[in-house]
Amino acid sequence: MSSLGQIVEPSLGAPYLGEQAQWYAVHIRPKHEKRTAWELERKGIVTFLPLVTETHRWSDRRKKIELPLFSCYLFVNIVPSAEMRVSVLSTGGALHFVGAHNQGDPIPESQIEQIHTLLASKVPFSAHPFLKVGQRVRIRGGCLEGLEGVLSAQNGVNRLVVTVDGIQRALSICLEGYDVEPV
Repeated sequence: MSSLGQIVEPSLGAPYLGEQAQWYAVHIRPKHEKRTAWELERKGIVTFLPLVTETHRWSDRRKKIELPLFSCYLFVNIVPSAEMRVSVLSTGGALHFVGAHNQGDPIPESQIEQIHTLLASKVPFSAHPFLKVGQRVRIRGGCLEGLEGVLSAQNGVNRLVVTVDGIQRALSICLEGYDVEPV
């Protein structure tokens, strides 16, 4: 919706101390993402609301509509100050910042740029469950369908560790080429 990665001085007459603006995720009321982004931009706050186009089919017609990539979330680029947080949270539809104590944890600009690049490329993609190293996962499909273990990373390669607790032993396989889901 707006420019990406732009650093802006805070509005509302707050003093600008030369602090860098950072990206934050804001939790939004369901189906209020576009309206909230529009209202924030009217306040002079830089937003990023990744949208995807989907074709919805009804019994009498088909229509392409733009939907948020991440339902109930949008990103704001602000200088972290109490005034800017209040300005964001006083906007209709905004619930809280995503992070510790609802104060928000900064999101690296590189991650925002990667989303922007992916959307601009028009390459097909789909949502995928968020997986963390150390999480229990299950293989979907292939000859190892249903095999469960702990997600591990070794030398940049994701691996599945299957444990035998009784004898305190484990086996590890490379997950390249396998689709996994959280257990």
